[in-house]
Formats: sequence, structure tokens, C-alpha cells
Amino acid sequence: MKLHYREMGEGQPLVILHGLFGFSDNWQTHAKKLAEYYRVILVDLRNHGHSDWSDEFSYQLMADDLLELINDLNLSKILLLGHSMGGKVAITFAQNHSSFLEKLIVVDIGIKQYPMHHAEILKGLHAIDLTTVNSRSVAESILTQYVDSYGTRQFLLKNLYWIEKGKLAWRMNIEVLEREMTEILSALPTTEVFLPTLFIRGAQSNYILDDDIEVLEEVFPDIQLKTIENAGHWVHAEAPEEFMDSVLEFCLR
Repeated sequence: MKLHYREMGEGQPLVILHGLFGFSDNWQTHAKKLAEYYRVILVDLRNHGHSDWSDEFSYQLMADDLLELINDLNLSKILLLGHSMGGKVAITFAQNHSSFLEKLIVVDIGIKQYPMHHAEILKGLHAIDLTTVNSRSVAESILTQYVDSYGTRQFLLKNLYWIEKGKLAWRMNIEVLEREMTEILSALPTTEVFLPTLFIRGAQSNYILDDDIEVLEEVFPDIQLKTIENAGHWVHAEAPEEFMDSVLEFCLR
């Protein structure tokens, strides 16, 4: 699949992959700063953002989509960064196509299987009937009944756009993402990745626990782990300066 992307800056390519329910817009602020050093390429994964929708959905397919984009842009010596689901896409790509990469950065996700934990978000999204809801404020008031976090609500509602005057639509393929949630949360293979790899986790997040580190060290022999205090799963949004310092320190040396 041909993926939508946007780019800024010049030099060595740094490719950024968003997480579940996200898209490239979520990373624009970071991209502008990183573009002072790199050619930053922000990607919309399939069924997200401005990329096409498909009934077929897996980490291998998303890694294949990324390979197609990389070949189209003739990229090499890539710095690849992925958050959450995008981090698992980045790991899958590194396990299959490490020759394209120079370094790998994985943000707040491991390779283990995760339990179902998006039920309330999905209920809230389904409660927003876009045949009758025609304003963002109404959509937010409905979502508030299911999602307590203001930041999470704003993150989700960023996917709403005006498909025509008076009619809203979603940029994400909620039907397929819900259907494939087991796949999204599934464990990845333990194929070793012999690349310099930085894992960044939020201290208030439970996505990478201390008990997970031993397995990560086995799969990624050249691993660094950075824990950022006062941050949860959206560590890049919650502690942007420390996150940016960690990324640049790893990439520039």
C-alpha cells in the first residue's frame, strides 16, 4: 500500500511511526525540532490518517507498507522511531529489513502480548453517531462519558474532519481496528535485532515493566533503556523536552 507521508528538513532520514488511533499530525511539533538535524518523514500507517483503508491488517503488512515507501523514496541509513503500535511496526521492520536502518527507537511498547484495554475508548467512539453528530463539541461531550482523560479525548477527536459541509467523518478505520485488536495487542516474534536500539518508557506507564527488560535485552543485544519520570504512555507529549533530549542524545552520538 502507498502510504501518505509528510516530510521536513534534510540530511539523514528519520522516519516516525505513530501509535494506534493516531496519525502523522500527532508528531508535527517534535518533527519540526528534529528537522533541524534530520530529514524527518512522518508516516500515516494503513487505516490511519490520510493513508488508505484496508480490511487486511497485520504488523507484517504494515512493515511491508513501510518497505514500499522506503524503496519509493530511496532511503538508507534510516533512524526509525515508533510509538506504541508504531513501535511494534518498527520492531517488525527491523526484524525483517535491518539493512535499511542505522538505529531504532521504540517508545513505550514491548514485544509481549498485551491484554485488552481499549473497551471504553471503543464504546465512546461507537457512541458518536456521525449521521447525527455534526459538531466537535457534541462529539466531545459524548466521549467524556466514556473517556476520563482530557488529553486522550483530544487525541482521539483529532481524527474527526469535515468530509463535507455539516458532515464529520473519522480518519481512522474504527471497524477494522476494533476487529483486529487481538492482532494489534499480540506478541511479536523474538527474532534478534542487532542494531543500536533505544527503548523509552514513561515511569507512570505499565507498557514496559521491569520484568520485561530481560527479554528485551535478549532480543535487542545493543539496547539502551531510558525511563522518563512524570510521564505515562504518551511520554513524548507528557515530557517533550526530556523525550527530545533522549532521542537526540542517542541519534547524534
